[in-house]
Amino acid sequence: MERCNEEFWCALDELVANSEIVIDRPKGTAHPRFPDFIYKVDYGYLNHTSAMDGGGIDVWVGTDQEKKVDAIMCIVDLMKRDSEIKILIGCTEEEKQMIYQTHNETQYMKGVLIRR
Repeated sequence: MERCNEEFWCALDELVANSEIVIDRPKGTAHPRFPDFIYKVDYGYLNHTSAMDGGGIDVWVGTDQEKKVDAIMCIVDLMKRDSEIKILIGCTEEEKQMIYQTHNETQYMKGVLIRR
């Protein structure tokens, strides 16, 4: 099982390395439909990928200069009635905690943080 886990993370590394990261919701900006929600970490997607919602695979991009993929958030969204992963790239421990809290602060969305 440990080998499979490492292969999973290597596959994510490859996906991120071979994709353009598009930050469409920079840190400090408001959510387009929920103006009271302000992004605390850069948020975007991997261009030319696909996720459950029909858009690109979501990413949170932190301030760590290494830009290493070392965690994912698995979320369930009860309003959209879907589930997906969000890849954390270069996130500090503080940023990981902010992202975790973001995905768990309402009754409609819940998530788990999975570390590499």
